[in-house]
Amino acid sequence: MTDGRRLRGQRSREAILERTVALASVDGLSGLTLGRLAEESGMSKSGFFAHWRDKEQLQLDAVDWAARQWVDHIVRPAMRAPAGVRRLFAMHEARLRFYEDGVLPGGCFFFVAQAEFDDRPGKVRDRVAKAMADWLNAVRAMVEEAITLGELRDDTNPGRLAFEINALGEATVVHARMIDPAEAYSYSRAAVLQRLRVLATDPSLLPED
Repeated sequence: MTDGRRLRGQRSREAILERTVALASVDGLSGLTLGRLAEESGMSKSGFFAHWRDKEQLQLDAVDWAARQWVDHIVRPAMRAPAGVRRLFAMHEARLRFYEDGVLPGGCFFFVAQAEFDDRPGKVRDRVAKAMADWLNAVRAMVEEAITLGELRDDTNPGRLAFEINALGEATVVHARMIDPAEAYSYSRAAVLQRLRVLATDPSLLPED
């Protein structure tokens, strides 16, 4: 009985976090109230407050949930590709697919969160910054792995290439929502592919276009 209640409580908590991240991708974390989230989740306020009694903790947990979602939809699928340049490109394609499939109504939780908290010191900003750093470090590690495997030139700068790939991913979010989605995904894919082909010791490992 106790285990059943605990499992239901965990599922309820996860459903709330999933909804919080979805709403925050549109309105930002600061724009959400505990009352609105309780209503959106179909819960009583008392039931909601049994999970979170203050907004900051909910925001911190939402950042963690969004990071987990990012890993599930982007990092893990990419890891199925062979290590090296093909995995790097698979990672970028998985990111574009995450946006294109509309997993989040606002496109990208972290794109909104970094703009929202970049000048607001505190725990939430630190958590967002850590999640972003973890992502960049993961991309950089893939670049370094590709160099070690001999699939990228020895003079490749891992930090800069990781920055470039991430920047092209971020640019896709605004371009797709404000200008032309098809153009945004096409340009972003082609730009990363071209960059990797230039640096690859064997461009034939990658698609031509």
